[in-house]
Amino acid sequence: MLKKYYLCIHGHFYQPPRENAWTNEIEIQDSAAPFHDWNERIFQECYKPNTEAVIVDEHDKVIKRVNNYEYFNFDFGPALLGWIKNKHPKTYSGIISADKKSCSLHNGHGNAIAMIYSHLIMPLADRKDKITQVKWGLEDFRFHFGRDSEGMWLPETACDFETLETLIENNVKYTILDPSQADSFRKIKKGKWKSASSENLNTSVPYRYFSKISKSKHIDIIFYNGPLSRNIAFDDHIYSSEKLLNRLRRVYVEPGDYIPLICSATDGETFGHHKKYTERTLSYLFSELMPESEFQVVNLGEYLEMHPPEHEVIIKKGPDNEGTSWSCSHGTGRWKSDCGCGRSEEHPSQQWRKPLRDSLNILRDRLRIIFEKAGDKYFADVYHARNDYIHLILNKDLDVENDFFHLQSKYDLDEKEKKFCIQLLEMQKYSMLMFTSCGWFFSDISGIETIQILEYAARAIEIANNISGIDLNDEFMENLSVAKSNNKKYLDCKDFYLKEVLSQKFLK
Repeated sequence: MLKKYYLCIHGHFYQPPRENAWTNEIEIQDSAAPFHDWNERIFQECYKPNTEAVIVDEHDKVIKRVNNYEYFNFDFGPALLGWIKNKHPKTYSGIISADKKSCSLHNGHGNAIAMIYSHLIMPLADRKDKITQVKWGLEDFRFHFGRDSEGMWLPETACDFETLETLIENNVKYTILDPSQADSFRKIKKGKWKSASSENLNTSVPYRYFSKISKSKHIDIIFYNGPLSRNIAFDDHIYSSEKLLNRLRRVYVEPGDYIPLICSATDGETFGHHKKYTERTLSYLFSELMPESEFQVVNLGEYLEMHPPEHEVIIKKGPDNEGTSWSCSHGTGRWKSDCGCGRSEEHPSQQWRKPLRDSLNILRDRLRIIFEKAGDKYFADVYHARNDYIHLILNKDLDVENDFFHLQSKYDLDEKEKKFCIQLLEMQKYSMLMFTSCGWFFSDISGIETIQILEYAARAIEIANNISGIDLNDEFMENLSVAKSNNKKYLDCKDFYLKEVLSQKFLK
């Protein structure tokens, strides 16, 4: 059949990092029962089934298994993919081999793309953390997939101008955003700017964002189809291959002399975890229905090579110039204020979000001072060293460590000095992990996600004290005391931190 449309279904596969900050092991999570923890539960329901999604006959006999990652455009959170590699190497191999196969099928363009390393909200991060997060995410991708990533997923699609500039500086070719994040567009370098809205932004074509710093440089942006993505995520279209195909056929595309792109983007956990067995819907859609349909399945790297943008775009600044996202109608309020997102009858106030972020921002700055002052004695450039530290995180090999210190240190360090420097860099790692977005996403500070980021803060404080003799804990707790939980079990966030982190996690 003549192909009238390009189709790309993007899956964002991610779980919050769950490892204990002291043991680096995931503890039992009762809420994930009967599984040991949420990684294991979602692995069994989603990540593994998508490497071997079954197609059955009328008698429910398995007649075919399909690796859906050969068809998805997808990204994996670095902590999650590392966990799968260590705990479930067979599934990990299936994910990596699917990407390799996709490269051969799509003119050298792989289905997988990188993700920001720690899933922090990029517009709310400072410039130095933005740079490190992009570099770590790209290097983590290279370590697993053996190639450079063309695209990069932004957590919650949260974006601002500085984030795009950081991606451009690191040679990222494209990212994926929600259509609501576009401000205005026009034909490249000509014509009047038109205001973007859900009614007049054509998501069936790509757009180009030109750097405001280096005018000759740019990044391409795919705005996914909002209504289709919401239907897949929240409605019942994904429970039937035929129904999903019919929904794809009803996507509105602007008339014109071009082959439109229909692109959806959703959490990858939709396929099997949030919606049970729907990985089978996709396997049948991809392998059986698509070849005979009017749709050509592409990944976004391949598509952009065939159809580079003819339009340029400016994104919205967001409230207070703090960016926009796909999961907060108030820009990035969900991760810094009581904006109303996530509110529930049980937990009516998210007053705690701002003092939690303020406390962590102050702690980050205190840790930076220690890092810069102590690190300057040993490193030629402390932030070059931090950016390069991802190599040691990914590979503990002695040769890698020796190469790192050869490149980054001012002189030949002895073993004691090397261990000290690694502690400095570990402190910085935890200072970024403590901003993982999930700590703010839900309705109360007492959730396991906030416990996790406070663990990272406690670990960073502990390391800082060990290497500098400076104890930042009292100030941190005093700042936390301003945050109030909806849970009457806790007087305030300081009380919560004492009971759920310090008393539980090996600190005396």
